[in-house]
Amino acid sequence: MKIGKLDHVNLRTTQLDRMVSWYNDILGMSAGPRPDFAFPGAWLYAGDAAAIHLVGIEGDPAVGSEEHLKLEHFAFTATGADAFETRLKDRGETYRRSVQPGTGTVSFNVWDPDGNHIHIDFAQGE
Repeated sequence: MKIGKLDHVNLRTTQLDRMVSWYNDILGMSAGPRPDFAFPGAWLYAGDAAAIHLVGIEGDPAVGSEEHLKLEHFAFTATGADAFETRLKDRGETYRRSVQPGTGTVSFNVWDPDGNHIHIDFAQGE
């Protein structure tokens, strides 16, 4: 067996509509087809792949804590680093930009409305 690329990330949220809007507005992902599950949610697509599966839950908006399992981060590769940084600045998003030693990969670290940490990685010289 050989593991391939990451298929999707499943996130539980009390802010379903806000999360859909953020992933659309900031990362350019769009909501698309989703099975008719018995619970609320949305699938957000990167191209033809449903990369983010959101599950709507009840409760107070909150970020993970030591008592609740929380994913440290997940990452996407992308193109168009300058345009992406402009988008982040224009929308007042908090982000951290870094260059990975050795590879030269430019990484933007962003956080969605629930506080999930996301890397957007761009190839060196892109």
